[in-house]
Parts: sequence; C-alpha cells; structure tokens
Amino acid sequence: MTLLVLFGLFAVLVALEVPVAFAMALSSIATLVFTQPVPLSIVVQRMGTGLDSFVLIAIPLFVLAGHLLNRAGIADRIFDFADALVGHIRGGLAHVNVLASMIFAGMSGVAQADAAGLGVVEVNAMRKEGFDPAFAAAVSAASSIIGPIIPPSVIMVVYAVMVQVSVGDLFLAGFLPGILMGMALMAMIYWMVRTGRVHAPPTKSISYPRIAKTFVRALPALAAPVFLTVGLLAGVATPTELGALTVVYATALGFAQRELSVKDVMDSLRETLITCGVLVFIIACAVPFGWIVATSQAPQKLAMFMMSISDNKLVILAIINVVLLVIGCFMETTAILLIATPTLYPLIMALGIDPVHFGIILIVNLLIGTLTPPFGVILFIMMNIAKVSLAQISRAVLPFYLPLLFTLIVITYWADFVLFIPRFFGKPT
Repeated sequence: MTLLVLFGLFAVLVALEVPVAFAMALSSIATLVFTQPVPLSIVVQRMGTGLDSFVLIAIPLFVLAGHLLNRAGIADRIFDFADALVGHIRGGLAHVNVLASMIFAGMSGVAQADAAGLGVVEVNAMRKEGFDPAFAAAVSAASSIIGPIIPPSVIMVVYAVMVQVSVGDLFLAGFLPGILMGMALMAMIYWMVRTGRVHAPPTKSISYPRIAKTFVRALPALAAPVFLTVGLLAGVATPTELGALTVVYATALGFAQRELSVKDVMDSLRETLITCGVLVFIIACAVPFGWIVATSQAPQKLAMFMMSISDNKLVILAIINVVLLVIGCFMETTAILLIATPTLYPLIMALGIDPVHFGIILIVNLLIGTLTPPFGVILFIMMNIAKVSLAQISRAVLPFYLPLLFTLIVITYWADFVLFIPRFFGKPT
C-alpha cells in the first residue's frame, strides 16, 4: 500500500509536469501522512543527513572548473588540436567533434556543459565546412555524453555517495568505457561517410607541423585532465581535493593567458550555483523518497521477484538495461539515478555484481537516456545551438544509438574490461 501511494502520486505529479524534485518531496510527504504514523519532521531530517557528505563538495568544484576552462578559450584550443590529429580521416570534422569531446570530458564532468560549451564550437565549424546542421547537432549530442563517463564526473560522485564506494575507483573505471564509446562513434561516422549516407566535404592531408603547433597551444589545457588522472592514480589527493586544485589551475591558466576576466569568474560562479543548486535540491528531495522505498522493503521484494524470473545475472542485467533505457525516455537523469540506485543495489549485491561495475552500467544507461526523445535534455540543447527541429535531430541521432548500445553491451557483460584500470591500481577484487 505504501509503495502504491508513493509511486502513484509521483507518477501523477510528473504527468502534471510538476518539477521532479517537488514531485518526489510532495509524494513522500503525502505517503507519510496517509500510510505511516511518523512525524513529518523526519522528511527534513533525512534531507539534512542525506547532504552531509564531504564527497559531495567535489560536485561544485568540478562544475566550476569546467565553466572556468570553457570561458578561458579552452574549447577552441582543444578543437584545433583534435582537428590537426584526426581531421584528415574520412569524415573530417565529425571525427574531430568526437575526439574533442573525449578530451574535454577530462575537464567538464557534466554532459550538458560539454554540449553547451564545446557543442557551439563543434556545430558552427561543421556547418561552415558544409555538413548538414542536423547531422552536426547529432554528432555533438552523441559525443557529449562521453563527458560524465571519462572522469571527472558529477553523476559518479552522486552514485558513489549513495552506495559508499570509492569515487576514485569509479573515475578510473570510466576511462576504458569512455574511450570505447568514442571509438565506436567514430567507426559509425566513418561507415556513414564511406557508404554515402552522409555528405562530408573533402579532407585536408595530415600536417605534422600543425599537430605540433596546435599541441603546444593546447598543452596548458591538456594538462588539466592529465593532472587529475595522475593525482587519482598516485593517490596524492582525494577527488574533492583534486577538484579544488583544478579550480585553482583553471583560474590561474585563464588569467595567465589573458582570456579570463573577473567578470568571467563571476559568471562561472553564478552558473555553478544555479547548476549545483538544482542538483543538490533534487538530491535532498530524493533522500526521504528513497528512505520510504527502503523501509517498505521494496528493494528486497524486487530482488525476490527478479530472482524468481531468472537466477542468471546476465538475464537480469539485460532486463535492468531495458527498463532503464525506457524510463530514460521520460525522466530526468539525476531523478532516475536517485530512485534506481537504492532500489537496485540490494539486487546487484545479491547477484555478486561489483558495485563499481554496476555504477558504470547504470550511468551509461542514464546518459543514453539524455539522447532519447521526447525528454532528452541533450537533444534540446543541441536543437537550440544548431537551430533544427526535434524531429530533424531525432532522425539524425538514430544511427548513433547503435555504437552507444554496443558500448553498453560490452560494459554490461565484460566486467574485467570496466574494472581493469581500478584493479591495476589496487582496487580489491
């Protein structure tokens, strides 16, 4: 009865277009009023304790670092370097688009920031070269979701706090899946251009002097993800401390290159406050919602139900993937993460699935959801940048679901691939 009221009210409120955070909070309060004899003050108490985590401080730090680096002209430097490296491959700037997103992923940590920041540079460059605007927007949208997979990653921090796993292990586990996703997207682009499904302008021959020149120009920017990666691998600082150091580095770099002003810093701080304010409010509202789900023994009941269908973890993982992909079409990423994690965690532990491995599976599922209509947030961002309709970008992005789903299948059923780097650097098996 409790779960029926909780999820029923939540579904009705979401259908009425009530913001997800308010929908979770209101459905939690109403459920407690009608089904459980507990004081409503517990809602506020749970919100407070749910945000009491040192690791969560890493979120605004990484978001701020991404904004500062973006405003310091980093996007243009990275794009020029990527163009020099892979612009000669058939498909030209489409490959540059993906590689630039992979590099920028080591600075941003938020898919929306990648799409809104680097996406402007990518789409404008591709349109100028003669690519179809919808295709340019689709490539930018698909490549932007690599951002939260290759560290740093805001969504990984949230997941780590919820299940009490190492943020560092999650960050390290994201490297190979992120690289695989980028390579799969580039393979699809090459095939589409080679078979004539997409018109691509002629490419220029490779120029080693240009590679060297653009590398030197982009070197200070490229040092940021290297700095973060080395810090993680060496264990010299926690992810939160590395986030703070990255902010200092981004600020110093921007002023040293005379591409960052005090106004830019203030604008970055304001954008960070808005982004993190919304995110933290959603997290706070999700805590009492998750508490009601847990106390109603929904996770245990779900585990028993799924095990009654099959005790094969490969089958159960396939079912989880399908369900998450479907839900991702209709709900916001953070909300799904905050509801699905406490619900599915007992099940994956019962199946003996590593929580770091499952975290990557869950996050990739949710990021694919940002590309699926009718509520894919990345699609709407790229629509605005490229000035195309939802129908146009939805058709253009269809082929890219194949490499994304291929990546999801690989990371779902090849745990050693995902956990190779964390284990190499000391993660317990």
